[in-house]
Amino acid sequence: MKKLILILSLIVGLIVGETQAQAGQLADRLSAFPNWNHKPMVQAVKEDLYYPAWMEGEWEVTSTLVDKVAPLAPKITTPGFKNGSEFLNQPLQFQVRFKRVESLPKLQIFPLTLFFPQLGLDSENNDKISLKIVGDRAFNSFNIGKATLGENGILSVRIDPTNPNRQLTVLPGNLELTSTVTGRSSEIPSEDRFIATEISQQLFESSSQIYLNEVETTTAYQVKSEVGSIVADQVTAVYLSPKDPNFFEASGHPVALYRYQLKLVKR
Repeated sequence: MKKLILILSLIVGLIVGETQAQAGQLADRLSAFPNWNHKPMVQAVKEDLYYPAWMEGEWEVTSTLVDKVAPLAPKITTPGFKNGSEFLNQPLQFQVRFKRVESLPKLQIFPLTLFFPQLGLDSENNDKISLKIVGDRAFNSFNIGKATLGENGILSVRIDPTNPNRQLTVLPGNLELTSTVTGRSSEIPSEDRFIATEISQQLFESSSQIYLNEVETTTAYQVKSEVGSIVADQVTAVYLSPKDPNFFEASGHPVALYRYQLKLVKR
């Protein structure tokens, strides 16, 4: 199960959303790796995850783990950290896709919009359905799972129909992973760059044990000048849950950090 905990943390890696962060916060955070002492500032999630228009389509992804750090070792480590060495500098390939969906008009509450028109934000188009780009999360996670666990290593991935931020993954051996995004933030430094982070609560359940943790995934995407190519720098950070006996000793610091280099090529 320790190896699965490491690998399944990767499944949420490409899923990052769009809530504007303070300017430069996330770029500075990636530059400071591995000196991370706390979680990033995020906002509670309400909607699905939105991406830039240039990420629409199907992509062949090459993901390479290039570094891993246990900031509080040897006193505090996470299950699977030691086993993660076998994945260092070993490229994984899989397919992902991002698609257009319709976004419903924002709800206007009268008489608040009468006195606070800024709540309407673009009143001319506020009553129109807009198109957004979202990840095909079940498809993406299933393919990442097969790439990391093997062809028969993952049975199914399902998105909660009532909550697009809750994902249920079933694996052999009566093992289940429930991942729920609780906060996210993003920034757009330029037209060709998109940086985002999200925090997920993860619950691993087997017939013999339950393991809880919290995972941050911060990713900086950049579309390249050549047609159909994106590169990304991604860090996954693992934090202890309040139920962990070492939670207070960790004092909000990440207990494991994994850095990846990604390349996406349009299919």
